[in-house]
Amino acid sequence: MQEWFKKAKLGIFIHYGIYAVGDVSESWSFHNGQISYEDYMNQAEGFTAKNYDPEKWAKLFKKAGAEYVVMTTKHHDGMALFDTKYSNHSVVQETPAGRDLVKGYVDAVRAQDMNVGLYYSLIDWSREDYRSVYPEGTNPEKYAEENVFATPAGGEEKPELWEKFLEFNNNQMREIMTNYGTIDLLWFDGDWERSAKQWKMKEFREYLHTLNPNVVLNSRMQGYGDYETPEIGIPLIAPKGPWEFCTTINTSWGYRVSDNNYKSSWQIIRTFCDCITLGGNMLLDVGPKEDGTLDPRQEQILIDLGDFVEGNEEAIYGTMKGLDYSFFLGGSTMTEDKKTIYLFVYGQPQGELCLKGIKTKTKRVSVLRSGKELDYTFTGSIPWSNIPGTMWIKLDKKDLAPMVTVLKVELEDELDLYYGHGIVMSQND
Repeated sequence: MQEWFKKAKLGIFIHYGIYAVGDVSESWSFHNGQISYEDYMNQAEGFTAKNYDPEKWAKLFKKAGAEYVVMTTKHHDGMALFDTKYSNHSVVQETPAGRDLVKGYVDAVRAQDMNVGLYYSLIDWSREDYRSVYPEGTNPEKYAEENVFATPAGGEEKPELWEKFLEFNNNQMREIMTNYGTIDLLWFDGDWERSAKQWKMKEFREYLHTLNPNVVLNSRMQGYGDYETPEIGIPLIAPKGPWEFCTTINTSWGYRVSDNNYKSSWQIIRTFCDCITLGGNMLLDVGPKEDGTLDPRQEQILIDLGDFVEGNEEAIYGTMKGLDYSFFLGGSTMTEDKKTIYLFVYGQPQGELCLKGIKTKTKRVSVLRSGKELDYTFTGSIPWSNIPGTMWIKLDKKDLAPMVTVLKVELEDELDLYYGHGIVMSQND
């Protein structure tokens, strides 16, 4: 695990492909019978990327505060966005776009000094050699009438074809990891349809490290990844180790003209604060239209997110997990030396803010953006029993930002918290 990833906090996910043409979900729409495979693939005829401008994307993502970006190079449908020698199934060869879309993306992201990530589906529902074996330890009869894109569907296994598929994956991985300079992160998907043994995942991980020993690998590698990737539903308790929450900007991963159920800027910003409060990253997905442009609603959300980040950077990047909610009923982060706490104040609170259980002496409390020092008092402090009581921080409404205000609490020494259950006072001073 690389330090840059643990400190990055915000990434942008891009689901781009032929599925943006016909208002259907990426790959799953044909897999689940919502559209025929043939009609799904015919969308390729309308995929033009005529207004594809990755430089514009990258500048917007940078403004939003992203430290890294991940784009789909190939989803479960097998349609590659890069120029591959190992398949005719690519936007280069089968769509009017007619060119490698990964190269421009990589160059643009790198030019904005963000880390480069590439999504790659381990499964490929368009290939016969992928449909050559069943998941290890399962009964083939279970798959006689289902999973026709993922298994032999009741037929005999062909292990020799499966070996060819693994070779195909290795060949495409070598292409995307050597043709575009150093790739910082690989975001795999689809590991659930085979076991670690079938994937030869230990050997696969070792192979990837021969191409780049420092590449960060997500968790969808049957136990051989570097970090966890909870999806859509944000964790209430932080996963162990480094982690990243991936979520959509509306309800779809790829662009769908019918999906107008966009999350509000407030919801996205609040979700981001929740992620970093728990010590993780947020990977926020956008889905470009088939021509390569972003819906203005997606752009506005990214701009609003960037407006929150600007001026609050020190409370975000390089910080660690914040306080439990029993100490502060809001989000928070802290510096690695645990001498500074950043409090996320949501909306327009009434009265003073309540911060509990801080045993370390406070040096200063201020509004992060303006630097304005704030007054505070304590109640319930019992010095002789080491009970710190409750800090009440006084805020003026004119100090509040529209959505989230960040306060900086500077301590005299490393944070020491009170976890006690209180006492019965047997003496008074």
